[in-house]
Amino acid sequence: MIKNKDKRAKVYAKQKHEKKIEKQKKIKARDAAEKLALELGEEPPQKMVPKIIENTREADDTVCRPDDQELFADIDADEFNPVLRREVTPKVLITTCRFNSTRGPAFISELLSVIPNFHYHKRGTYDLKKIVEYAKKKDYTSLIVVHTNRREPDALLIIGLPNGPIAHFKLSNLVLGKDIKLFIISLQNHGNPTSHEPELVLNNFTTRLGNHFFQSLFPQEPNFRGRRVVTFHNQRDFILFRHHRYIFQTKESKQSGTKGKDGVAQERVKPRLQVRNHISFMCVWIYQFIYVGIYVQECGPRFTLKLVTLQHGTFDTKGGEFEWVHKPERDTSRRRFFL
Repeated sequence: MIKNKDKRAKVYAKQKHEKKIEKQKKIKARDAAEKLALELGEEPPQKMVPKIIENTREADDTVCRPDDQELFADIDADEFNPVLRREVTPKVLITTCRFNSTRGPAFISELLSVIPNFHYHKRGTYDLKKIVEYAKKKDYTSLIVVHTNRREPDALLIIGLPNGPIAHFKLSNLVLGKDIKLFIISLQNHGNPTSHEPELVLNNFTTRLGNHFFQSLFPQEPNFRGRRVVTFHNQRDFILFRHHRYIFQTKESKQSGTKGKDGVAQERVKPRLQVRNHISFMCVWIYQFIYVGIYVQECGPRFTLKLVTLQHGTFDTKGGEFEWVHKPERDTSRRRFFL
């Protein structure tokens, strides 16, 4: 309502300064109350949680809850139930589209190193329905088709065998293991995975749509000796895939033959650390003479998946029944997630 620009600016600056002072007073009062509660041995006041898109998501009826009896009934009738109950060992067949690219085989070779039970067969001119029938006869539990466009892998088609379902994922942000580098040193510093069965980490898959699908691709008995971890992290319906190896390294103090001024043998601490192309590391001092290092090394590949369609049954382009289809009309709210 103030027409003069200078007066309006001064009033706005004064209001802004008053809000800043009030905010600082609230922060000091909250810190003082927390300090007083700790001195008295009481529980500190509950901290305020900032509102973000993840914790303000819209209510969804398909969210899995621990006390949901209907969910447990669906698990017993799930297509992946034999694999999850360890009655059947996962066996995955990987193939490509008919028009393959130069980067597609490199991506497939790194996928083969992620899971020991992956098998690759060249597509050739075979129809996908014939490949599905062949995979059923050979007792494969899943079929993965890597689709490429303009010499770049852009989609994954994962078919559950023998009865489906079929998931079509859009693939983006692909980084092969040989292209993973350190933040500072410009060298090829990716890890070399072993043949051990990896541990599987699934984050933020809270609905029935995203439950048990990726779990059926991996063996249910990981070999912890190999220290391999495969992660599927769901963030706003974008699935981030990562493959790491973790390393524990301990260095103890060594006794030397040197003597001090009083003639008593002294211990010389020489913590030596061999950095072997690790992307990130976390070091903890436990005692004065013991050094412990925990390292995480990324092996690759690294990519992002986005679910496009979920089809019931095996591959059928004409008479197939779609259980879920992503449409732009459903993206009316940024706080609505489906996985």
